[in-house]
Amino acid sequence: MNIAIDQRGDSKVAIVGSAEPVIRNVQDALDVMVTVFYNHECEKIVLSKSALTEEFFDLKTRLAGDILQKYMNYRVRLAIVGNFSGYTSKSLRDFMYESNQGKQVFFLEDQEEALQALHRL
Repeated sequence: MNIAIDQRGDSKVAIVGSAEPVIRNVQDALDVMVTVFYNHECEKIVLSKSALTEEFFDLKTRLAGDILQKYMNYRVRLAIVGNFSGYTSKSLRDFMYESNQGKQVFFLEDQEEALQALHRL
């Protein structure tokens, strides 16, 4: 797992990248959140899609809901970046659309777009 910081003015965003999943369950997600907060004092995270287990994108597993609820409870804003075109689930597409309408969690294809969205908050 690689963590880089993008700072614009007073806003800091941690960019977490990994070629393989580092988040396989809720505890892994909390570990990433705590690492970013305590080592970099960031409450905004850009996470590459590849850092998440595929089970995250199967809403029947409830993993996405459980993880995102933890991030919301701790007021950590999150943008997940990657190509989501391969997912055909209407429920997942609706979930991503609704998330993108809020101010807490975003599903975006471009890292710069994700950074801009988080820095605006």
